[in-house]
Order: sequence, then structure tokens, then C-alpha cells
Amino acid sequence: MSTLSLWTRRDPFAEFDALVRNTFGPVATRPTSQSARFTPAAEISRDGDDALVRVELPGLDIANDVSVEVDRGLLVVSGERRDERADEQGSRSLRELRYGSFRRSFTLPTHVTADAVSASYDAGVLSVRVAGAYAGTGPQRIAVTAATAAVGSTEAPADQPDA
Repeated sequence: MSTLSLWTRRDPFAEFDALVRNTFGPVATRPTSQSARFTPAAEISRDGDDALVRVELPGLDIANDVSVEVDRGLLVVSGERRDERADEQGSRSLRELRYGSFRRSFTLPTHVTADAVSASYDAGVLSVRVAGAYAGTGPQRIAVTAATAAVGSTEAPADQPDA
């Protein structure tokens, strides 16, 4: 088993919903809790011994709407998107509201603590660095020794005929 297993734990209902949607098309009556959710894109890469998790969160107030936590071996990025736009042109007005909560979680190696995690936000991308996530995870070579000849071999010597 790998020391590092940074992958997203997904909601099994969301996966089932996606399967049904892909098979039968969109469901007309979706629960409001699902329609108010969104899943931001995430990327995990390696930078030396560190893991770098990037989550796309454009247009969010990072200080008020986003939370980064380490909870029982999980790196959890969660928050809420609230966006309201209004455009008035003459006698017509257009008002658009977008909102929804999100939660992405990634399994951390057992040796990683909250002290090893740092986060920054720039140009709509949240970058979370997990220091030392890959430390000591390289392959280790195991010495192979030659087996000794077995005592009491069942083969007959070459100079004696078979009985």
C-alpha cells in the first residue's frame, strides 16, 4: 500500500446521480440540496517531497467563503459560492444569482500533521502545499540472496543407470 493516497473521497449519491444522468439524460426533479452544490476542479501534483493541491475557486472571497482544514487524516477544502450580478440596459434589466456549497477532501499520509500544510490564493486558484507528503515513499531495494543446494537431492547421479 502506498504511503501517500491523496485522492478525493466522493459522495456515492453524486456518483450514482452522474451515472443515471449519463445513461438516461437529466433528471427533471433533482433535490435542491444537490442543485445548490458544485464541485470545483482540483489537481494534485508532486513538487519534490511535497504534494501540491490546486483547487479552482474563481471569484470567491477567500477570507470569508473558503475553509482549509486537516481533520482526522483528511485535507478538507470547503466553502460556499455566492455570486450576484445585475445588468441594466435602458428599460431591460438582467439579474443573475449563482450560489452553492462545495467540499473536497483528500486523504493524507499518516505522518502528515496540520503543521505541514500551508495555503495561498492567487488568480482564482487555491494552492495547498503539504510539506513532506512524499518523504520516504520511494522504492526500497531488497537484497536477494542465492539459495544453497538442497541436501538429499532426489536426482540420480549421471554415471548410474536408472533403476
